[in-house]
Amino acid sequence: MNKSKSITTNQIDKPQSNCGIVGIYGHPQASVMAYYMLHSLQHRGQEAAGITTFFKDNNKWKYASHRKDGLVLNVFEDQKIFTEKLIGNMAIGHNRYAIIGNSTDANIQPFNMCYGNGNISLSHNGCLYNPKSLQKELESKGAIFTSTSDSELFLHLIAHSKKKTQVEQILEALTIAKGAYSLAILTEEGLVAARDPNGIRPLSLGKLVFKDENNKEQIAYVVASETCAFDMIGAKEIRSIKHNELIVIDDETLNTGEVKSYNILPKTPIAHHCIFEYIYFARPDSRVFGHNVDKARRKIGKNLAAEHPAHPTKDGKKVTVISIPDSGNTSAIGYARTNHELNEIDTVFEIGLIRSHYVGRTFIQPGQDNREFKVKSKFNTVKGVIEDRNIVIVDDSIVRGTTSKSLIKLIRNANPAKLQMRIASPPVVSPCYYGMDFPTKEELIANHFNTEEEIGKELGLDGLHYLSLNKLLESVPRDEGIDYCTACFTDSY
Repeated sequence: MNKSKSITTNQIDKPQSNCGIVGIYGHPQASVMAYYMLHSLQHRGQEAAGITTFFKDNNKWKYASHRKDGLVLNVFEDQKIFTEKLIGNMAIGHNRYAIIGNSTDANIQPFNMCYGNGNISLSHNGCLYNPKSLQKELESKGAIFTSTSDSELFLHLIAHSKKKTQVEQILEALTIAKGAYSLAILTEEGLVAARDPNGIRPLSLGKLVFKDENNKEQIAYVVASETCAFDMIGAKEIRSIKHNELIVIDDETLNTGEVKSYNILPKTPIAHHCIFEYIYFARPDSRVFGHNVDKARRKIGKNLAAEHPAHPTKDGKKVTVISIPDSGNTSAIGYARTNHELNEIDTVFEIGLIRSHYVGRTFIQPGQDNREFKVKSKFNTVKGVIEDRNIVIVDDSIVRGTTSKSLIKLIRNANPAKLQMRIASPPVVSPCYYGMDFPTKEELIANHFNTEEEIGKELGLDGLHYLSLNKLLESVPRDEGIDYCTACFTDSY
């Protein structure tokens, strides 16, 4: 690592959320259900949202789509969108955070296409690593791209396939596209969902039981990036869609309860789930990759305390643990409990920071280097909790360190007797190429200082410790045939 005296950037001190996708088949108000599921996945993307539905008109398949910049509540604020436009019993939706492609209307998903085999619509969470070569090849065959998003490549690959059915065409396209993808796709044959052979991004399958207009019990099937989307509409999780798996839900599924399943590649490789889903991205009330996020985060906090306990001050002040809300909350609870019970150190967990959830994304305009004001608009200290206390802050990660530095200064103004920090992940040393928006290597604070002590001093702390990679891997669920992508901590892709 190279030494540097300071980091100067005005960008946010977190990796940006990847996208959220949903799909539903077999519900008369499919678009409304998709809307509520997208609302629960708002944390995965706040730039734009969209929903597409398929329906038959005079025995001919048609699609309707509504896509727009903004949060889900704003994009779909007119109820007529659901009653007059987005009709049909199947729908897919997308919350966008731009990883690849500019923030323009043309890049808002779902992407829709009408081609030789009919209509198709696609929502993508992830990032391909061979988009330029694929686009060049497809353009040489006559493909015309209308966006700058790598997600559009899937549609052109499907359209250029010589296979007979849409499902076969999709399977062939997925063997060509390389990288991270979880997909929700509408075809005239049903709802298709898939995860890439490495299973980097999550996707779950669920079932919704509801009463029709005749009060008869019916079943719809749903897919979503996280199971908190199922909870929103009263659906129950069936299972995590497997890595290297494509599933099809159609009328036959509604009648028999059988979900068709196909392998994308003939031989399924070892999965490499994104470990940051457990650290930061997923909501703690969700299940991803078939496991509880809350349970994993508590174990992360427990191992953090076992590895890096906090001690009373020399004059006997007990340890007061506070979290950086919201993503640090669960790990902080696990840390405080373990530090108190396992380490037998007088420790209490307190709410020391209050977060405002009503700050708009454009509250600080781009280019304004007013980091402290930005932090104050989002957080405020509970001075009675912090003043003259032995404070240990628990957060999920440090990326650039810029916002953390301003936040620590804000906490310092509340006059703690001692101020330390514990991070529930290893130092971030590399960017992500699989669907998360990390900064470049040069912007990462861990690449500017050689030790935890130096980083802590730069941030204005009395002490700083990160969870080791070994302890992190001990904390997350372990299933046969499953490993984790830890490239942002190891630079090994």
